[in-house]
Amino acid sequence: MFSFIFPGQGSQFVGMGKDIYDEFTYIKEYFLKANEILNKDLSKIILDGPKDELDLTENTQPAIFLISYSIFKILEKETNFKIKNAKYFAGHSLGEYSALCCANAISFENTLRLLKNRGIAMQNAVPQKDGGMMAVLGVDNLKVNEILIENKNKFTCYIANDNSNGQIVLSGKIQSLDYLGLELKKKNIKFVKLQVSAPFHCPLMSKATQEMKDKILSTEFKDPVPSIISNVTAQPVTKSEDIKRLLIEQIEKPVRWRESVLNMIGDGVNQFIEIGPGKVLTGLIKRIDRKIKLNQVSNSNEANSLLND
Repeated sequence: MFSFIFPGQGSQFVGMGKDIYDEFTYIKEYFLKANEILNKDLSKIILDGPKDELDLTENTQPAIFLISYSIFKILEKETNFKIKNAKYFAGHSLGEYSALCCANAISFENTLRLLKNRGIAMQNAVPQKDGGMMAVLGVDNLKVNEILIENKNKFTCYIANDNSNGQIVLSGKIQSLDYLGLELKKKNIKFVKLQVSAPFHCPLMSKATQEMKDKILSTEFKDPVPSIISNVTAQPVTKSEDIKRLLIEQIEKPVRWRESVLNMIGDGVNQFIEIGPGKVLTGLIKRIDRKIKLNQVSNSNEANSLLND
């Protein structure tokens, strides 16, 4: 039993998708449609860079979605892979939008519009260079929570992503993250400051939530087929009205990726297929359960080599 998974920010790189763009006319058409909807040459940013422009949140989010969607369409159109046998679709942060679109819960056009607005809203929710994120390595969720509670009067940081065993990502104001870093050094806990320009998935994103609420509520959604695993609850979601509510909450709530994966495994999933650029989610799942079968599809060759068990 398998699930499709879709990556979020951090998987992007200049030139991603170039092979499928060159190979398939209908992929070029998706790129051109995206340019038109976004009113910018996203194709050029993806294929030629510069990297700094691709890494802007307002470009990264629709760009990764566009590549993931294009790859999924290749799997659908060019192979005999039994997509309908998937138990779940799931995505990490913006990847949840890719999952929803590929599960026919939202149109390609509306997904791009929402992600454009989401990227701008999240980028502008906190003044630039005023907030950031940090990956804490080698400790679990409980240990990180314990450190945050012990130091609640010194600084305020939030768990943004529970990614895997030994990888927790936190968000906060820069000064708070600096204080947290000092505390982690005292305890000989490894950490890495991430190259992001805003503190995602925490209460500091409240302005983005307000900006996105009406946009999400006014967008047409359908019930997904199959069910989507929500980042907010780590549980299956089947109804469009629940999807809307949870996408609004997702902006400020942590991504419960480790729990999502464990819950899918607990429900019989023994294979995950990552659809999109890079292998970030594949790497995370390896840390969660090494016995699980993993595939990554980022081009037509990988799509054609994918077999239903």
